[in-house]
Amino acid sequence: MSLFSKKKTDKEEKKDVEIKKQEEVKKPDSFNKNVLIIKQPRVTEKSQLMKQVRQYVFDVDKKANKAEVKKAVEYIYNVKVEKVRIINISAKKRRLGATQGKKSGHKKAIVTLKEGYQIEIIPQK
Repeated sequence: MSLFSKKKTDKEEKKDVEIKKQEEVKKPDSFNKNVLIIKQPRVTEKSQLMKQVRQYVFDVDKKANKAEVKKAVEYIYNVKVEKVRIINISAKKRRLGATQGKKSGHKKAIVTLKEGYQIEIIPQK
């Protein structure tokens, strides 16, 4: 066997087979990426008024896009989404005396539901 042989040894073949088996092992069914995309509903006076026109506001992951947010809301709340609007709020500078800092930015999504669907974010008694 030469130094630059293209043939795989038995050990290399066994490693390849083990790697393939590990890749085939799936994550448990309870794990779902959709749950991680939606951080929390944003409950403010304005967002509560938007419920009247079937619009709900959520804090979402920085890397999330409209399609992912739509899938996540439909999966978590079992509703049909009509439209998603995303707002990326940038970080803002803050100052206290000589100390400077930054207020972290975030991303929020405004989700419009189809007619006849609603989400109960704050349970009513």
